[in-house]
Amino acid sequence: MPEHTSALLISDLHLTPSMPLTAQRFFDFVEKETNDVESVFILGDLFEYWVGDDAGARSPFQQEVLRALFALSSKTKTYYIHGNRDFLIGQDFLKRSGMQLLPDPSKVMIAGDEWVISHGDALCTNDLSYQVFRTWVRKPWLQKLFLRLPLDWRRGIARTLRSNSTAKYERAARYTPDVARYKGDVTLVACANLMGVYGSERLIHGHTHLPARHHESMGSKEWQRYVLSDWDLDHPETVLPKASALRIDLHGVRYIDLVKST
Repeated sequence: MPEHTSALLISDLHLTPSMPLTAQRFFDFVEKETNDVESVFILGDLFEYWVGDDAGARSPFQQEVLRALFALSSKTKTYYIHGNRDFLIGQDFLKRSGMQLLPDPSKVMIAGDEWVISHGDALCTNDLSYQVFRTWVRKPWLQKLFLRLPLDWRRGIARTLRSNSTAKYERAARYTPDVARYKGDVTLVACANLMGVYGSERLIHGHTHLPARHHESMGSKEWQRYVLSDWDLDHPETVLPKASALRIDLHGVRYIDLVKST
């Protein structure tokens, strides 16, 4: 179990060349905000999508991100958990970036306290169709078949899946907002089960894009749940600029607003 006296935790940056302001904020974060912590945890969806390490090797943008990650891991212990958009990040990219892959979920020790960390999509158990899809795409044999496809095919499949998912979410958010929130958020039962398995009282996850601190309970079990923010500085016409990190050290736990610090 990783143990550190201080850490910064981020998730859901969705880095892509079409979001240059968000990407630049990540590069600045690596250079300026990570110098006084022992560790950085990236809890998934660092990239908008990932169709294989060979694709990353051919992308100037992804190579730029790789250099930033290597600079980060060279000075600070850096951990990574797969997200639902970049679960195909493989050993080649991890080795070249210097990041250490952790299973989802994992238990870590930060500033003397035990925490369970997760990307969070597996906790959204009200969305049954997504959970079935997730189970299939995480099968190693299916991933091997996909990675053998020509690169252009893989990119096309990824774009189609992202487009269909976005359209489905936008329709749900417009016509059935309560259902969209119901399916898109974690469930109390899933969190309670996870806390019971790991014997923990502290949970951190991303994925839902609903940053907040929650005090929750079920039966005799109580826990604190911290949700990480997604990052988006490129679409002010639809969302307010957002980017934050969760900092844990001997002084406590607090969110760091990375928009105001630009």
